[in-house]
Amino acid sequence: MLTVYSRAGCGLCDELLARLRALCAGQPVRIEIKVVDVDADPVLHRRYGLDVPLLFAGDEELCRHRLDAAAVQAWLRQQMPPAGGQGQPV
Repeated sequence: MLTVYSRAGCGLCDELLARLRALCAGQPVRIEIKVVDVDADPVLHRRYGLDVPLLFAGDEELCRHRLDAAAVQAWLRQQMPPAGGQGQPV
């Protein structure tokens, strides 16, 4: 699963999310994307402030502010099932 830390009305957030969804579309495994509004959680708001969007895979930050397609593609390759295997949502 990928997590996007975002906020309402953030153009960069909308752009990153649209590009991320396009990049994940058509993958052999379904990629879950969770969007978290940092303004809805005081702890996240203090931690990230205006420093959004951020894209995480678990605890690993993949990119900040702009989509790093190469980093996301590298992560996607790691999620692919072995040849002949069945993919599970990640």
